Amino acid sequence: MDDRLSLGPATPPLRSTDALLERITRRLAARHSRSFSRATVAQYVSECTEQLAVRARVGTHLPILVERFADQRLAALARGLGLSPKPVPEVLFVCTENAGRSQLAAALLRHRAGDGIRVLTAGSQPGTEISPMVELLLAERGLDTGDEFPKPLTPEVVTAADVVVTLGCGDACLVRPGRRYLDWDLPELSGLDIESARSVRDALAGRVDSLTRELLDHAPPGEPTNQALGHSA
Repeated sequence: MDDRLSLGPATPPLRSTDALLERITRRLAARHSRSFSRATVAQYVSECTEQLAVRARVGTHLPILVERFADQRLAALARGLGLSPKPVPEVLFVCTENAGRSQLAAALLRHRAGDGIRVLTAGSQPGTEISPMVELLLAERGLDTGDEFPKPLTPEVVTAADVVVTLGCGDACLVRPGRRYLDWDLPELSGLDIESARSVRDALAGRVDSLTRELLDHAPPGEPTNQALGHSA
């Protein structure tokens, strides 16, 4: 693995780790009490901590990311198992590091579809932070990645997704029956000059537009199709 994919230095030990994780577990257990036991929530918090700790560059940010990651996984699991409502289609973007193309595509789809589509991202070998090139390409369109961060690919998000879009993760993506899989073969952003990177963004935007129209046109009656489409630039 080249230096560009290095996970960076190990995260410094956190003070009062047990107390922090206990507070996170308590909050998430209350939030997901209708679907999961406290023991299940605690297991997910512990697992997410292990998965993210080896990649986090700033130890003080780790608890925030752990809570977000565990919350996303538990919510996806509940929707995938039919334990909580799933009112809109879900699209999962997967690339290797979850720092470039998948984040770019996700931000474009969120802007395009509004609340009409739930958007998830993951990486087969997640990096440490979102690429500055992605931030620049989105800023040129007045967009950003919000609270997103690189995270590992887990079974829950694949199970919850209706459409899984792969962008360079090869055969690493889990396959679940009943999901639609798309492979958008576009160049990695790393190493591209700005004009080439803009071409990748614009190609992604075109595919995102087509997917949005397709999913919202086939949405069940009563869903805010026209309102969601109104979010386009």
